[in-house]
Amino acid sequence: MKILLIEDDQSLAQGIETSLKRRGYQIESFLRGDQGLLAIRDLPADVIILDLNLPMLDGLEVLSQARAKGITTPVLITTARDAIAQRIKGLDLGADDYLVKPFDMDELDARIRALHRRAHGRSSDELKYHDIQVLTGARQVYLKGCPIELSRREYDLLLLLLDNKAQVLTRRQLEESLYEDEPESNALEVHVHNLRKKLGKHLITTVRGVGYFVAA
Repeated sequence: MKILLIEDDQSLAQGIETSLKRRGYQIESFLRGDQGLLAIRDLPADVIILDLNLPMLDGLEVLSQARAKGITTPVLITTARDAIAQRIKGLDLGADDYLVKPFDMDELDARIRALHRRAHGRSSDELKYHDIQVLTGARQVYLKGCPIELSRREYDLLLLLLDNKAQVLTRRQLEESLYEDEPESNALEVHVHNLRKKLGKHLITTVRGVGYFVAA
């Protein structure tokens, strides 16, 4: 899962980034509101963590402009304990949830997962697809009740395809979501091959010259 973090407290931003990376997330962080708004427009993300007290462009304006441009990515705003009016305004402008500073990283992780579930129409951390069961909180995958070992990239690719069943995801969409840097030319094909080998050769369908999808 890819996260955009817009937070001007560099120490806090580094702590969040380190914690989320350990939990398997990809994260891009920005210290200023104007930089964050450009990132929201240009970079694919599953969840945005947005501080409201930002330099150059405050968080409420970032949120307002993003929603005005039709960007629907779930937004979790972070605020000081006494900033009740800001929290209310943020929710009115289209934020999906808020977290009061200081917060526990386990709670942040849980909020991120909840927003991601809601965005994909799921109500729990359990995702079922035929004989495949995915426990997203624990990042565990089972096939007919037996645990299956997946690499971080394989797991992220599986979840991305299952969350977008019947929708062809282009090679570019997948690579932008899965990799922080430019991947090796055959990296995506290798991960698709491994998922088919571990979970069934008919799991993922190739649309030649376009991308991949999982049938509904």
